[in-house]
Amino acid sequence: MEFQFEAGEILLINKPYTWTSFDVVGKMRSVIRQRVGIRKIKIGHAGTLDPLATGLLILCTGKFTKRIDEFQGLEKEYTGTFRLGETTPSFDKETEVDRTCPIGTLSGSGTPSGWEKIYDAAKHFITTFDQVPPQFSAIKVDGKRAYESARKDINVDIKARSVTISAFEITRIELPLVDFRVVCSKGTYIRSLARDFGELLGCGAHLSALCRTRIGSFYLRDAYELSDFEKMLADQQV
Repeated sequence: MEFQFEAGEILLINKPYTWTSFDVVGKMRSVIRQRVGIRKIKIGHAGTLDPLATGLLILCTGKFTKRIDEFQGLEKEYTGTFRLGETTPSFDKETEVDRTCPIGTLSGSGTPSGWEKIYDAAKHFITTFDQVPPQFSAIKVDGKRAYESARKDINVDIKARSVTISAFEITRIELPLVDFRVVCSKGTYIRSLARDFGELLGCGAHLSALCRTRIGSFYLRDAYELSDFEKMLADQQV
């Protein structure tokens, strides 16, 4: 495959665990410079993934960077895991557990018939509603990223935003873990959904794992692993 990086390419990448989205952009820029010899290349991503999330990241190069806003506005699909009975300040595993709560009332008989509250809680969020993003987020407040203040134990005023969840499916329950699939609009924070889901159940929750599987009509199954993409470019230069 012959890439036209300067004219513009849409590249689908599977973001590795613990990498930031900007780490991936930096790595791809370096690979393209080294393997293709392009000294200056415009490249950006169309929608941030948290470091502890994996999955589909759309990168645009060259003239296609003008389409980033277009891709950012597309519907997203995620799969992941909530851990019930524990909360964290970041709503995921980035920070330590700060509160625990018994979940015995949710266990029922240990069969699906005993988990009606969990299934009903998921149905509650299939709507359009105002969601408050996490303090540990890249949202700018007074010119600073919110997470910069949060890491200093300073809370900032983050406004709620309207989001839409069109599908929220519980795919597995093995308490305290609950696996899910969510289809949602731009701007939806799955970490905030974990917080709200736990609050509705009365036991708290945080996000234990997350993978973005789709953005619009782009699918994770069609994405490159970073190492495979680099090897492909290297092979083309042989």
